[in-house]
Amino acid sequence: MKKKVLKKKNSQNNFSKLSVFQNQKYKFKKKCPLSGKGAPTIDYKNIKLLKRYISENGKILPSRITSVSQKKQRELSLSIKRARNLALI
Repeated sequence: MKKKVLKKKNSQNNFSKLSVFQNQKYKFKKKCPLSGKGAPTIDYKNIKLLKRYISENGKILPSRITSVSQKKQRELSLSIKRARNLALI
């Protein structure tokens, strides 16, 4: 009797496709929500806008999470700090 040996066509697991260190073909960067046409202006008096970029603990969210550009992130953090000093937030 001959034994049939089952070989996997793909020896890689599905998890190897999800590797963190592997180059990904389809990387894309989100557009900055605070720059462009029709974007709201960053101001320390605009509390509704500033609260979107603050965590529940009161910390400023980083730009990698909010996808805000560096220039706008600096303006945002400055206006959040001003609003804190004036006790608006």
